[in-house]
Amino acid sequence: MRKIPPLKAVQAFEAASRLGSFTGAADELHLTASAISHQIRLLEERLGISLFHRVHRRIELTDAGRRYAEAVSQALGLIEASTRSIERTNRSDILTIHSVPSFATQWLMPRISRFSALNPDIDVRLNASTETADLASGAADFDIRYGHVLPDSGVTVEPFPEETMVVTCSPTLLPRRRAARKSIDMSKLTLIHSEVNIYSWRDWLADNPDQVLDLERGPRFDRTFMAINAAVDGMGVALESALQLERELENKRLVLPFGNTGARMVCHRLLYLNSKDRIPKIKAFRDWLFDELDKSLSNPR
Repeated sequence: MRKIPPLKAVQAFEAASRLGSFTGAADELHLTASAISHQIRLLEERLGISLFHRVHRRIELTDAGRRYAEAVSQALGLIEASTRSIERTNRSDILTIHSVPSFATQWLMPRISRFSALNPDIDVRLNASTETADLASGAADFDIRYGHVLPDSGVTVEPFPEETMVVTCSPTLLPRRRAARKSIDMSKLTLIHSEVNIYSWRDWLADNPDQVLDLERGPRFDRTFMAINAAVDGMGVALESALQLERELENKRLVLPFGNTGARMVCHRLLYLNSKDRIPKIKAFRDWLFDELDKSLSNPR
């Protein structure tokens, strides 16, 4: 247990030592001079030392009182500076989100300003990494992961809504005539491979046996956002989640030659500690995230 004297007595002593009189301290703290004298007496009894020499109506710090006044003044100054800093920032909390890089880059980052606008008292810290976040240590409030997850004890895992896996490419790779696009010869197009995707070109070929693909050729990437950028640059056709293509489709940098149809599956999951589920910032982000996901998935491009 901390050995700290009553704050009122400390404040009275600090003001009296700084101003050189009990009357001045009384005026500053809106007390009477006798109340200041009483608080300092209590402090001296608590410490077992005299802090002031009292000569008639004058006071003068003892050597011990001078040393104590310097330390107390520094401590109260630090409290005052910290208080002003908090008042200036006018923020109440920081929300730390850890996410796999591609989801953070393609979908979350373009929207995070919407969450901040709705929750001005919450500052967002977004970390992107393929490593898992140690939620128990407080390293992050949320961890957004890709693929299957084996959660630690005490961790809630909420699957995202199903995402649609679609074929996408730059419009420069497609025939100009719309009618001709219905008979695209995939065997003549370069495949862009996302090596970590849970749904691959081999899976797509199994679902579309009438197509012919050269599965052995084409550039390979270990991040979805890299494969998407390659598709935008016209390097070939990519197979990705429509959810992560929203910006590129909206800006017409990518198109869907087979439309917004394809295999549907849960790709991402949201993890957070069970013990934090009722904390306001946790609830606010979770509710906002799933509301935004529902909007995106209910309005496919």
